[in-house]
Amino acid sequence: MLMARQHTPPLLFFFFCTLLSLFPSLSSAAYNVSYDTRSLIIDGRRELLISAAIHYPRSVPAMWPGLVQLAKEGGVNTIETYVFWNGHELSPNNVCYYFGGRYDLVRFCKIVQEAGLYLILRIGPFVAAEWNFGGVPVWLHYVPGTVFRTDNEPFKFYMKKFMTLIVEKMKQEKLFASQGGPIILSQASGVVFVENEYGFYESAYGEAGKRYTIWAANMSVSQSTGVPWIMCMQFDPPDTVIDTCNSFYCDHFKPISPNKPKFWTENWPGWFKTFGASDPHRPPEDVAFSVARFFQKGGSLQNYYMVHSFLLESNLLQPLRQVAVNEVLALPFSIMVGQTLDALQVDHSLPQVMIMMHQLMNMVSPGLARCPKWGHLKELHRSIKLCEHALLNGEPKTLSLGPLQEAFHAVVMMVDVYEESSGACSAIISNTDDKNGATVVFKNTTYHLPAWSVSILPDCKNEVFNTAKVGSQTSVVEMIPTDLQPSATTPHKNFKGPQWDVFRERAGIWDAADFTKNGLVDHINTTKDTTDYLWYTTSFHVDETDESFRSGKSPVILIESKGHAMHVFINQKLEATGSGNGTVPRFKIRRPIALKAGKNEVALLSMAVGLQNAGAFYEWIGAGPTSVKIVGIKNGTVDLSTSKWTYKIGLRGESLKIYEPNNLNLVNWESTLRPPKHQPLTWYKAVVDSPPGQEPVGLDMIHMGKGLAWLNGNEVGRYWPRKASPHEICVQKCDYRGKFMPNKCNTGCGEATQRWYHVPRSWFKPSGNVLVIFEEKGGDPSKIRFSTRKVSSLCSHIAEDHPSFDMEHLQISSMEKYRKKASVSLKCPTSTKISAVKFASFGDPVGSCGTYAVGECHDPNSESVVQRVCLNKEECELELSQENFDINLCPNVAKRLAVVVLCR
Repeated sequence: MLMARQHTPPLLFFFFCTLLSLFPSLSSAAYNVSYDTRSLIIDGRRELLISAAIHYPRSVPAMWPGLVQLAKEGGVNTIETYVFWNGHELSPNNVCYYFGGRYDLVRFCKIVQEAGLYLILRIGPFVAAEWNFGGVPVWLHYVPGTVFRTDNEPFKFYMKKFMTLIVEKMKQEKLFASQGGPIILSQASGVVFVENEYGFYESAYGEAGKRYTIWAANMSVSQSTGVPWIMCMQFDPPDTVIDTCNSFYCDHFKPISPNKPKFWTENWPGWFKTFGASDPHRPPEDVAFSVARFFQKGGSLQNYYMVHSFLLESNLLQPLRQVAVNEVLALPFSIMVGQTLDALQVDHSLPQVMIMMHQLMNMVSPGLARCPKWGHLKELHRSIKLCEHALLNGEPKTLSLGPLQEAFHAVVMMVDVYEESSGACSAIISNTDDKNGATVVFKNTTYHLPAWSVSILPDCKNEVFNTAKVGSQTSVVEMIPTDLQPSATTPHKNFKGPQWDVFRERAGIWDAADFTKNGLVDHINTTKDTTDYLWYTTSFHVDETDESFRSGKSPVILIESKGHAMHVFINQKLEATGSGNGTVPRFKIRRPIALKAGKNEVALLSMAVGLQNAGAFYEWIGAGPTSVKIVGIKNGTVDLSTSKWTYKIGLRGESLKIYEPNNLNLVNWESTLRPPKHQPLTWYKAVVDSPPGQEPVGLDMIHMGKGLAWLNGNEVGRYWPRKASPHEICVQKCDYRGKFMPNKCNTGCGEATQRWYHVPRSWFKPSGNVLVIFEEKGGDPSKIRFSTRKVSSLCSHIAEDHPSFDMEHLQISSMEKYRKKASVSLKCPTSTKISAVKFASFGDPVGSCGTYAVGECHDPNSESVVQRVCLNKEECELELSQENFDINLCPNVAKRLAVVVLCR
């Protein structure tokens, strides 16, 4: 049962760097929120909170209700989001604030409220969050004397101003309880986060870092919120705050003070990937294991970071520059910046060539959950909630059920029992052995736990869930390509593809130079993140008698750069490309080049791919070339590094914003039915229809090089189908057993890191959609496609001994009443039905989803039974019973049912 109650409004707990804000329903009653050593106490009642992060600007407002509802259906009672400073405060002049579009914070909060869920509102100011510049406005770096995240007066001034702005914004919207609104802030306190993972970096700032921490806490209290304080990953927290954990596992975490509750503010159910890297996956069995262990060991608040993308099929959107109010973010069909590593080994100095939170080719659609992870965790959440009262109020007792392993191992079999004075009892049994299953006896009942698994017994008797036994269906998703369809307003309707309009940029200085300077300047300090692009242009003379012409040996250009990527043009021709990667932003280019006698022009297009998002003094990390040399002319090396360089910020088409509907005619486009291929620095424009259907849409850019895309003036984001190395280690099947690390279960070696880029349905018109592409290095625009994301088939694999109860109605007071036989449950997406049974076997089938095969034991009627029960239905449930299958078949075999069906 969800925490949200129909008759009593949810609470708010408010964070500062992470104000945990619980938004109640529309009741005007205030809530009293406090805490003790076990949990938050809401109106005198301890509550267990299961939270899911959905960051509002990473999707469009039309997606918010579906995302929130799907999270709720998955069993969470709380939504978490950051507040992104650099998306709201666009300049330091007190007049340029933005709360529209994807930054409509109030609207998002009210959607969460209407769903009857709590909200964790993480105000910041610094968020990290795999977000450009960690959420801090770029302009703040250029306020004289500013140093981020330390005892620095300019930083503290603007930080306090922004926090006050958000608090006042909430008050203006009458969202606080003291105004009769939904946010419990004054009379009923909540929980506040001070800073974010600052413990990793505080020592780098010396005593100023400690002073800053204390100042931040005092400043927040001065806002008169009256709330408890939380610091995530703070190793020396002030007495006034609750320290919390961020990691893949937090079962062994303990707050510094024994009087504080145990909170897990970031559980990472997946991992991000970078351009040019393979695709990491965290298996659902391990995510469930980590959550169950956390609550087993006394935790009471757990937040998935993030549910949007990792548990819900979703395509995040990427933050754009803050120079215009309509510029926001776009990802998992876009790129992003750095990211936290393991909780004990954080390196936020990673370069900004990241794609946000690994599962990129995933889009959001109402009802489209990532299965089996979403379904498996839904069952876990229900099971944990059945134990809530005992977990938070019972007297805990830990019993060892298994032998000690080697000296450096802990007891691998243990049970934590929570008994109440009334006699009510809940137990959680865990097997932390990462290789072997075990059979144990607890309270005279035998239980079998697979390796690396946890079993939940809400009444200390009936096992309702085991983390390693996945009974939820697996959704097989396909991207269905659709050719770009020319709109009715487009001429040449008999031609198969659309008409393309083409405009080509000039390499180098395309208008009056911005400035000239001897030597190479820093890219980021020059552009101030107003664009990805900066042109560095110089020239040099080669005598016609130079040895390189007579020998036939081409000179070589040598370039060293701090990051992130670069295209090299010699005499207007693209000669070389280079880039850093997700671990090392620096790179070198060494490439033979063609020169001519006389003047030779060198034009370097330096590119940033987002800004650093965290780390000590991270705002000072730069980009751009540091050395440029030509080897093999004039009988030696010509060092151009200190030459006179001419600089131009951005691109011509970008400066004119020719991707916006009102600016399309500001350049002379050339119309063609056959657009040029493999041509660098080229803008392409086509007018197309919306893809049919309502499924999520991806822009297929596999045949393009690198660049930017827009639809109807909305930026889809950066695209870059850069391939992962075929020499990386990838797996066919992930072994969930043992601790997860980001490189444990990778797929996609040798494949494009990202092929499809999300285009929200709300951006489309029925026809007349203007698609604009800027291609940096050359591709084939005739092969650009829209693809729709569809669940094409479902798989399920369940054993006879799978814990099976009616989880929707199960009550702890009458467990046996709701017990049922193990069953396969299948459900196709809305408006589709089970059209065919592709595979079915009751017995000992082998393989996994997509590779199932009949084993040595097989009921030959399996397929006909599944057809009879499921065919032409949107959903069906099939028991592993004598009525359906030959249960006496193969008496010495533990039988299972594997099913694959098609959805059409």
